[in-house]
Amino acid sequence: MKPLNPGEPRQIGPYRIIAEIGEGGMGRVVLGLAPDGRLVAVKQLHARFAHDPRFRERFRREVATSRLVSGAYTAAVMDADAEAETPWLASVFVTGPSLKEAVDAIGPLPVESVRVLASGLAAALTEIHRAGLIHRDLKPSNIILTSDGPRVIDFGIARVAEEAQDLTGTGAIIGSPAFMSPEQAGSGQVTGASDVFSLGAILVMAATGRGPFTGPTAPQTLYNVVHAAADFADVPAGIRQFAEPCLTKDPARRPSPEQILDFIGSVPPAAAPWPPAVHARIQQQDAEVRSVLALPLPIWRPPPKRMAPRTKKILFGALAGVVLLVVSGIVALSLSIAEHAKPQDPGVTSLAAAEALSPDRLRLADPCKVLAGRFVPEFGTLKPETDPVYPARCKYTGLDDVSFEVQLGEGVTTSSLERTDRTAEGLPLLRSTISGGCDSVVQLPADRRLGVIISHPSRDGDPCKAADDLLTAALTRLRTHEVDRAGDPASLLPLDPCAVADPAVLGENMPNTQPLSRTLRICEWQGGGDMLTVELQRGAYAPEGSPVDLGNGVTGDIREFGDSNCVVTWQHRPLTDREAEHVAVRLLARQESGSPCDRAKAIAGSVASRLPKP
Repeated sequence: MKPLNPGEPRQIGPYRIIAEIGEGGMGRVVLGLAPDGRLVAVKQLHARFAHDPRFRERFRREVATSRLVSGAYTAAVMDADAEAETPWLASVFVTGPSLKEAVDAIGPLPVESVRVLASGLAAALTEIHRAGLIHRDLKPSNIILTSDGPRVIDFGIARVAEEAQDLTGTGAIIGSPAFMSPEQAGSGQVTGASDVFSLGAILVMAATGRGPFTGPTAPQTLYNVVHAAADFADVPAGIRQFAEPCLTKDPARRPSPEQILDFIGSVPPAAAPWPPAVHARIQQQDAEVRSVLALPLPIWRPPPKRMAPRTKKILFGALAGVVLLVVSGIVALSLSIAEHAKPQDPGVTSLAAAEALSPDRLRLADPCKVLAGRFVPEFGTLKPETDPVYPARCKYTGLDDVSFEVQLGEGVTTSSLERTDRTAEGLPLLRSTISGGCDSVVQLPADRRLGVIISHPSRDGDPCKAADDLLTAALTRLRTHEVDRAGDPASLLPLDPCAVADPAVLGENMPNTQPLSRTLRICEWQGGGDMLTVELQRGAYAPEGSPVDLGNGVTGDIREFGDSNCVVTWQHRPLTDREAEHVAVRLLARQESGSPCDRAKAIAGSVASRLPKP
């Protein structure tokens, strides 16, 4: 990542430009900041090409086709302007080295990493082909290794499948020789099977450090692609079994991306899918981005309004004057509104999905910001409730009183979940329809007992599609800091309930037990017939039971139910007339172990002593 040169434009369309990412034969890529705070990669066509009608047409096709592709393993196109003086295209920015950079730097990837790569690329091709497209230039430099999986980028010569032969003219060859299919190298008919051949070549390269057909020269490599057998000498058996069918010369005999996914089977999500050196590079790039964002950012200005082309000459002077006056007034009003509506400096950074969906991060997120202002064609703009009962849940309403609920880090029961063929941010979308409506669920990568859930109680239409779409949008928003709560050092909400009790006190009163998170703010210990829960909550609080001194100036309430159940509660701090942050320690004990309240009081006292000062 390089700083911009003095005097360079600091804005492209609506995006503030803050650094240069790289440059290639067709254009350069810069890091931009969207008005809503998301980071984007903006690709600009080189000026020498912008005035060439053939290249502009090719770029125009890129814009049209790229907009059709979306999926967990592609960098989605957000915006574009093919008619600008220097055409540009903005896509989601992801940090990580390309597969080529990674293999060049550290050598072949381990088998499990290649399996993750194969599964992600097959899923990406499934989405690309489902949109009716062919990538046509799938190669290691067009694959980014992010912290949670691969991303396919640059659909510069992808296009609608039925137009695949007409883009560059008869006999033209487009692609990278070492990763071309035989039909590409021989100017044959190109179909989606060509991308599958490229996938097979990429897997061999990732596993061995070299392509299966690489020769000393480009012509020799092309000859090998068409006529020679693939070199599998150093390919591990576990990779060869699904790479080899992809490299069959006959396109009709190659598997489809869906068949590759079925053959590979489930690939368990991993916190670190790549070798440590790759993750170190990802972290380095994240740090570079943070350092760039820490610098003074360019002032955001509304992009100029594009006037529609004039198609008819106005014949009457009076009418022309009226039209000119109206248009001038509209333009002036539009610019005025845009100036007043320009966003504040969001200072937002993009988070890896594994970090964004970690329990520690989700405790900082406000669920009422996750979908706030989201426009859904069927339901209008979603509005969050103003007084949520639970800190990890928020209800949204739209047109006709339709409602959704966002739940962050809630407990999920795997047995009630159904798998789907959809993913979001590299994670499988699961569903539950037990409630009669539809719950769309993604399990947290670090703790699969917890999940992010969109609950849609409606039974009309297709509630699961709506829930899936909103969950995908929610996960994207969670990768930004715009959903964070305002920092408050006295608050309980960011704390891990499994870590607030004194370990020594727990060892005495709940020996030989380990904590388990039931939700973001409820932790449970079980063992020997005893069960302890610690809850850190926000909401209405009313003291019940008998007063109890917990030490350090904290007075709580204690209630005993029979001989085996005891609850200690106390208010940590008031928030409003109706709400407070409060704590509950519950102990359900064996009857033969004596009164549970002495143990519950000791544990509650240790918790109270370790909480921040209200």
